[in-house]
Amino acid sequence: MQKVVIIGSGCAGNTAAVYTARAGLKPIVVAGNEPGGQLSLTTEVENFPGFPEGIQGPELVENMKKQAQRFGADYRHGNVIEADLSKRPFRINLDGEWIETRTLIIASGARAKWLDLPSEQKLIGHGVSSCATCDGFFYREKEIMVIGGGDTAMEEANFLTRFGKRVTLVHRRDEFRASKIMFDRAKANPKIDWLTNTVIDEVMDGGTGLVTAVTLRNLLTSETWVRDVDGLFVAIGHIPNTKPFVGQIDLDPDGYILSKGGARTSVEGVFHAGDVQDRVYRQAITAAGAGCMAAIEAERMLEHEGH
Repeated sequence: MQKVVIIGSGCAGNTAAVYTARAGLKPIVVAGNEPGGQLSLTTEVENFPGFPEGIQGPELVENMKKQAQRFGADYRHGNVIEADLSKRPFRINLDGEWIETRTLIIASGARAKWLDLPSEQKLIGHGVSSCATCDGFFYREKEIMVIGGGDTAMEEANFLTRFGKRVTLVHRRDEFRASKIMFDRAKANPKIDWLTNTVIDEVMDGGTGLVTAVTLRNLLTSETWVRDVDGLFVAIGHIPNTKPFVGQIDLDPDGYILSKGGARTSVEGVFHAGDVQDRVYRQAITAAGAGCMAAIEAERMLEHEGH
């Protein structure tokens, strides 16, 4: 019988692990299929407090993990394939092994939707990004391209005009899912160019290991051409990693956990932290803060129950 199990090993999960381990709760941390979460795909992180020279994303999450392990956190590789949250203790199936726990912190994150081009996947973190607020700073006075047609794409494109020489927004249709206010705001921005009915067929690095150009294709004419670009931001949405909990806790229509105040979910004893619930901020620092909140709430609940 475990006192606390934490699902996820990104900023949220690792911070929850540090706090619960320091409280003597000996947490089990399930690393998940993306150990380290979104930061494991990021190169330089310059906006996490305490690192004036910046730090590599994988190094930051690895340091957090070591810190949690120092206090007794037990990291397990693998994925949660099934869960039973119908009663306490909760039961978690970790790759075929059932674990019982009095409290559960879900910090399993959300994965970015990508174009699924091999050339794109190879350059994630090297000119291909899914987070403008994380990486926009690196593209001052450079050519930037944003892919998408929803509110996120409009917001990212607007934000990136603070840095880039020019931002080109590419969308596969000529109609946009974005809300009128977000679309109008982007349309009024003189630094944003528009390419509609267009897709990317290939991302190129010219042998440099960094994005240098893309091959574009017009869906109406089948015309293809190459366009030089320094940064490619894919803004076609995220998918929260909540599949094992569908039908067991309250989720919104897109699968994000619905918060019941603080770090609480609709099931008493189950807490949320990070991008699995946060569809607005999606930052390493907000995920870490959420992990702290979830850990403190779990700790207080167990203490109140005399565990």
